[in-house]
Amino acid sequence: MATPPEASTNPVGGELSRRGRITVLLICSMSLLIVGLDVTIVNVALPSIGRDFGASVSGLQWTVDAYTLVLASLLMLSGSTADRFGRKRTFLIGLATFTAGSLLCSLAPGIGWLVAFRMIQAVGGSMLNPVAMSIITNTFTVPKERAQAVGVWAAVVGVSMALGPVIGGLLVNSVGWRSIFWINLPVGVAAIILTLRLVPESKAEKPRGVDVPGQALIIVLLASLTYGIIEVPNRGWGAPVILGSFSLAFLSLLALVFEERRRSEPLINLRFFHSVPFSGAAVAAVATFATLGGFLFLNTLYLQEVRGFSPLKAGVFTLPMAVMTMVLPPVSGRLVGHRGSRIPLVIAGSCLTVACLMLSTIGAHTSFLWLAVAYVIFGIGFGFVNAPITHAAVSGMPRAQAGVASAIASTSRQVGSTMGVAVVGALLTAHLTGTTLAGSAGAARSGWLVLTACGVIVLVAGLLMTSGWAGRTAERTAQELNPEYLADRVPIRP
Repeated sequence: MATPPEASTNPVGGELSRRGRITVLLICSMSLLIVGLDVTIVNVALPSIGRDFGASVSGLQWTVDAYTLVLASLLMLSGSTADRFGRKRTFLIGLATFTAGSLLCSLAPGIGWLVAFRMIQAVGGSMLNPVAMSIITNTFTVPKERAQAVGVWAAVVGVSMALGPVIGGLLVNSVGWRSIFWINLPVGVAAIILTLRLVPESKAEKPRGVDVPGQALIIVLLASLTYGIIEVPNRGWGAPVILGSFSLAFLSLLALVFEERRRSEPLINLRFFHSVPFSGAAVAAVATFATLGGFLFLNTLYLQEVRGFSPLKAGVFTLPMAVMTMVLPPVSGRLVGHRGSRIPLVIAGSCLTVACLMLSTIGAHTSFLWLAVAYVIFGIGFGFVNAPITHAAVSGMPRAQAGVASAIASTSRQVGSTMGVAVVGALLTAHLTGTTLAGSAGAARSGWLVLTACGVIVLVAGLLMTSGWAGRTAERTAQELNPEYLADRVPIRP
């Protein structure tokens, strides 16, 4: 989730009434709902897609990662494009592209086509959430109303996660996996019509320049790294394409650092990473969403392929986890506001670690009580983590830089999700030699242990980034970034 853009704007056509502002919020929330539903619904449908297309584990990985990879690559570009050319216009293009991509996904004749159409979906998705947040923050100009609107926006994330597995399971059970993409069509069309009629246009007064080289290098870096991780179990470490893929990722990283250091308006301002709270937030975001992406991938295969659950039963069974992710974010937000980020981050890291460690022991006959407790603990961990990560990402930053800092943190979330699915899927494939997915419980153990390590990373990062030393680095970074706005920085609360 992104935070307000770095430059304030005024909507074309003057101030909206309260009813008009609420309508804009509901329209923008519709975009978040369909994007959020799409993640969990697709995970529930993976076994059915695999059987229908005869897809390998790597094919299922690409079904998920093609989406998150493109999303991670384009989030910041979409935000700056909207600031320059108009947020309403960009939002409409995003809705149309996402809706068209969903229709194409439902018609895909094979796994390769599905992966390609998921990428089209992601191009549209990258224009929705960050741009919708910009629309909201420019529509709700009163701080109290804006805070309430962002709270509603955040709650939709939990609602989509809670509804996704159940709706997805019901659709896959009754109609088939292609129907999971149909649900986006009426919502997307309705959102387009309502946006055309009711959402005002707005642009940034001083839009940031577009960093084309930086954007290209980010795409190459993420794509080559993800490809190498997913394909190495199938091709081997010594395969030229694997060596070339990892080499390209390394060279892209070096070139990106060099390019961003020399630009006056870089896509990623590397000086942000001088702030320990910001760097810790980025690391925690990657680790958290790697844990979530890996959890959704492994758990779906476990429940349906190992335990033989129907898609609907598998979706319902994970509902306790989803409910925790829906009800706890407001609690976490209040805790951050009153006590700072440390307590919720310690809770989050500890719970994610314990839950994944519990799940590393599961087998074909694990008790349902053990699973349910692990799911609830996982949900508690994830429910507490987003508010402190967002807060820490902008902690101490000049307000003019807060939007960019938050956009980088949002991108870190998508990178984490991509890497989580890639790594645990690769480990699963490596241990599946001579077996089928029905025997994947033992093969997935190394994946669950990697996710346990990610939980530990969240815990350690949370302790480090909320220390007094970390706060002092944030102060120094704020002064480096914008000395004249030091007095107008986002307050630091460890």
